[in-house]
Amino acid sequence: MDFLRKAPPYSQAALPDLILLDLNLPGKNGREVLAEIKSDPRLKRVPVIILTTSQAEEDILKAYHLHANGYIVKPVDLDQFFQTIKQLREFWFSIAVLPQNSH
Repeated sequence: MDFLRKAPPYSQAALPDLILLDLNLPGKNGREVLAEIKSDPRLKRVPVIILTTSQAEEDILKAYHLHANGYIVKPVDLDQFFQTIKQLREFWFSIAVLPQNSH
């Protein structure tokens, strides 16, 4: 969150065009991070895709309730994982139209 908010030593960091967020993080969980991102006026336009192992309906509903822009269950097979990332990249950076970030 310090990086996203450009807190020192990240004051010169650019906002990402897309955030891939796991729900299972050490310390602060992904739901808390998502809520912080989407409640921050400077960050809320950055698309956040949940990329996690959880297939629980409760997690999916909560993520969308917190304004996630997508929810992807991580494939366990490495080749499928890379294919999923390739498709994700293709969609978000070649097909989808995103707002220009005002840094």
